[in-house]
Amino acid sequence: MKKAVTLNSVAVEAGVSRATASLVLRDSPLVSLETRDRVICAMDKLGYIYNRGAANLRGQKTGTIGLVLCDIGSPFYSQLMLGIDEVIVDANIVAILVNSAENPDRQLRQIRRLREHGVDGLILCPAAGSSDALLSEIERLHLPCVQVLRHVSQRNGNYVGPDYADGTSLAITHLVRHGRRKIAFIGGRPVHSAARERLDGFRKTLKKHKLEHDLIIPTHLENLSDLGSFPELLASSTPPDAVVCYNDMLAQSVMGYLLARGKMPGRDFAVIGADDLPQSAVSFPTLTTIVTDPVGVGRNAARLLLDRIDNPTTSSTRILVSGQLMIRQSCGGKLP
Repeated sequence: MKKAVTLNSVAVEAGVSRATASLVLRDSPLVSLETRDRVICAMDKLGYIYNRGAANLRGQKTGTIGLVLCDIGSPFYSQLMLGIDEVIVDANIVAILVNSAENPDRQLRQIRRLREHGVDGLILCPAAGSSDALLSEIERLHLPCVQVLRHVSQRNGNYVGPDYADGTSLAITHLVRHGRRKIAFIGGRPVHSAARERLDGFRKTLKKHKLEHDLIIPTHLENLSDLGSFPELLASSTPPDAVVCYNDMLAQSVMGYLLARGKMPGRDFAVIGADDLPQSAVSFPTLTTIVTDPVGVGRNAARLLLDRIDNPTTSSTRILVSGQLMIRQSCGGKLP
């Protein structure tokens, strides 16, 4: 077997001391650019591979974080990961991604395995049904943690997420201003904080406008063909004239259902989604959506976690990204 190239060999090839070669590996500002280039060229020539694992052990950090998500197949979480990656790549940190699949027991097993692998901290989107005991276990494992998009406690733990209630309120207010009076919410199954906050904004805003606020249609979000009781409600003698959907993917399904029955979203019926996924801008008709900015949420969560890793604290930080409404054709804009 070919013998591994040592740092001493690199130092000899570059004509510097081993200590200087080591400073180059650690990006030290004490080394001149000319010397740095010479050492890097020697590494490339000899095929030197830096043992980052051993260096991390010496520094008591591994340069890794755990990213625990509840549905890695969703395009929404892909956007979240983009924001996280933008921050951690500049900090020379690698994320280990695991999927809880909305299973609290599996989630706990995954977190314990991540701890065994020595991650420096966690970004966690809690699975539906997670309890306060989850945060207690993470604290017992001595893992800095930032909850993202969902939280298991109103007060405990670090959290970054959209202002769901405010975003839903903006959507309802826009529909009311444009003459919609019977507005339904599709996807209303309050199994975690994000769903509860959306429903809270829905109920409070309709109540504020003195409108009916019990048209909440539960669906299974993992099954986009499940529209709950929406077809029956639409066929009733007093159908709704607008709907706010839990997310853009569900809104796309609703628009497809309407189009298949000769109803034009935006003209005959108003549809609003949530999350502003890229495909929402190119659908037909283009989809009005509540902007939750998953990329921005990811950036903020990553920055907060890095701060917690470097500066552990018992206090909790909670960051809410303000809601916005991206107005397009599906709620009554001009159709092409």
